[in-house]
Amino acid sequence: VQLVESGGGLVQAGGSLRLSCAASGSIFSINAMAWYRQAPGKQRELVAVIQSGDSTNYADSVKGRFTISRDNAKNTVDLQMNSLIPEDTSVYYCNADITGAVGFWRRHYWGQGTQVTVSS
Repeated sequence: VQLVESGGGLVQAGGSLRLSCAASGSIFSINAMAWYRQAPGKQRELVAVIQSGDSTNYADSVKGRFTISRDNAKNTVDLQMNSLIPEDTSVYYCNADITGAVGFWRRHYWGQGTQVTVSS
């Protein structure tokens, strides 16, 4: 199983970016999917999470600006980021709670990370 992210880049403050993450491999089911971020010198923090039933939760710092969504048929999760501010600059990581199709082991998987830089 692997997670592959795309969509990071450089954007001016007030702009938008959309991150995408696709899970592939021997997957039986995907439970929660989430986006985390980690800025230099800081701990990794949860940005947004979406459950298999589509309920969502957001960090207070991104509420009203970011939207997480998922496509269960495609095993993907997206993060639409609007009204970006310089403080959003981080490496963004996709995370998924996956039950594998071989042995039905359940564990969390991480993507490789994608850089988001917001200039002032």
